[in-house]
Parts: sequence; C-alpha cells; structure tokens
Amino acid sequence: MATVLGVGLVVGLYFAPSLFDRYILSQALPHLPGSEVPPPGFEAASSPLGIPPASTGSTAYVLQESRDADQPFVTYDPCRPVHYVVRTDLAPPGTDQLIQEAVSAVSAASGLQFVYDGITSEAPTKGREAYQPDRYGKRWAPVLIAWSTPEEAPELTGRIAGTGGSASIQVPGEPYVYVTGQVQLDAPGLTETLASPNGPALIRAIIMHELAHVVGLGHVNDPTQLMYEENSGQLDFGDGDRAGLALLGTGKCVPRL
Repeated sequence: MATVLGVGLVVGLYFAPSLFDRYILSQALPHLPGSEVPPPGFEAASSPLGIPPASTGSTAYVLQESRDADQPFVTYDPCRPVHYVVRTDLAPPGTDQLIQEAVSAVSAASGLQFVYDGITSEAPTKGREAYQPDRYGKRWAPVLIAWSTPEEAPELTGRIAGTGGSASIQVPGEPYVYVTGQVQLDAPGLTETLASPNGPALIRAIIMHELAHVVGLGHVNDPTQLMYEENSGQLDFGDGDRAGLALLGTGKCVPRL
C-alpha cells in the first residue's frame, strides 16, 4: 500500500509516444468518419482567457521538455479552457473540495482557466485515448483525475502517492500543444494520510503537485519547492514553482487545433 505522510513520493507520469500518439493534423482528417482527432477550434477564443501573474524571478523550476528541438517546452492553449473530470470511486471523504482547491491554485499560478465537467466512470489507463467522442463528444477528452489503487494503476505501487502528465499534439506549422492529461491518486494510501496531522493539506499539496505536472512542470532538486520529487512537508507552491507555472501560462494560442 502506498503511504504518503511527510516523505511520500509524488511523481509525474510523462506520456511517451507509445502511450499517447502525437497526431499530425490535416485539414480534412478531423471531419472524416472514425477520425482520431476532433474538428479544430472547439472553444477557441481570440485571446488568452486568463493572465498569468508576474514572475517571482526564481529559477528553481524545471519545464518538461518538448519533443521538438526547436520548442523548449509545451503548454496548454491559453485561449481555451482546460476541462477536467473526476472519477470519484474510492475517493476519501471530503476530497472533492481538496481537488477544487488544488485546481484553483494551479489556475491562479498559471492563468490557465479550468472547467469542471463533473463525475466520470472512466478508469485511468496508461494508453488513455486523447479523443473519446462516444464519451465526451467531438472535442479532446478532458483531463481525468482518478482515485485508483496500485492494483489498477501499477504506477502507484510502493510509496507513490500520485502520478500526472499530459499528451501533446501538433498542427503543421504550429508548436506542440497539450490537449489532455490525467492524474492518478492512490486512494488507499491517501485515505490513511487524511487521518494524519495536516492530512487534508498534504493531500491538497499532492494534487497540486500532480496537476502542475499536467500543465508542464517537472521535478526539481530544491526541497523547498512543491515540485521536489520527495515531498518533505511542503504544502504550497514555492517561488520557483510559481515562476514556472506563470511561464507555462504564456503559451501560444492555436485555433487550428
């Protein structure tokens, strides 16, 4: 059983091409029967929906690298909302509020706007499809936040409290853009954590950590930051975390996506 008290590990699940294909879109493909990508432009606005806060000036952050050597990092499109759903099976009592607070913290630090689409029955999987029109309609699947177990999600084996990451795609001539992601949370281990001193705050911090992976932050070697791999009791984003999240909110709008 995973346990996450003061020193529980929190990791990012970086989706490789074998887990999430990077689609190269054409003008016609999204409209063909059986397409693996949705029609472009869903909810695309003409300007960013939010404004990232000013940078703290800290350099204590790491951005997940892009697969394109000419693109240093990948972001979500700031001109459209980041939708998310929650699988509540096995969720410890009261953690719905902790998820809302964690999402709000990432939104405030990045300027990205999140929209809650409700509860889902979708189970977390390594090979999660980025486009699921039968379940979510003709748009990219929302970010999945799922309470799970090490039996269902082997990534949670041991002292791993959660995993998080996103899938990116590319329109020809545009940068890679994140389109969806998922967070897996160890329900048995975090149920134990909930009963410990500062339990709710620790769980909220773990969810914040994994959501920061979803929007593009990697691990750092600085134990004073929430993105340190082995959390030693940090309950909020540090200056480095906030600087990185603010930068990740400045991505390019890609209406052709």
